[in-house]
Amino acid sequence: MDNQLAPPISRVKATLNLGLETYSVSSTSGNLVSEQIISMKEECMRILKEFITKHNVPNDVPDEAVEGSSADEDEDETPEKPLKKRK
Repeated sequence: MDNQLAPPISRVKATLNLGLETYSVSSTSGNLVSEQIISMKEECMRILKEFITKHNVPNDVPDEAVEGSSADEDEDETPEKPLKKRK
């Protein structure tokens, strides 16, 4: 019974290295390890969001290079498609 009244112990710790910045995350919310992992995940996601916003890193990288190469591949694949249908 005394263990239930004791303050939660941090059993989950992580260090995030984002570029030159380092963040330490530990969780003391909840007595179960799974509860602490969930809390730590939320804190890590908050840190990542702030890092992306701070450094203005785009959420989606444009696929311009991929589109250019796929257009070339489509031209190369066009003669092959009728051959596949003949088989």
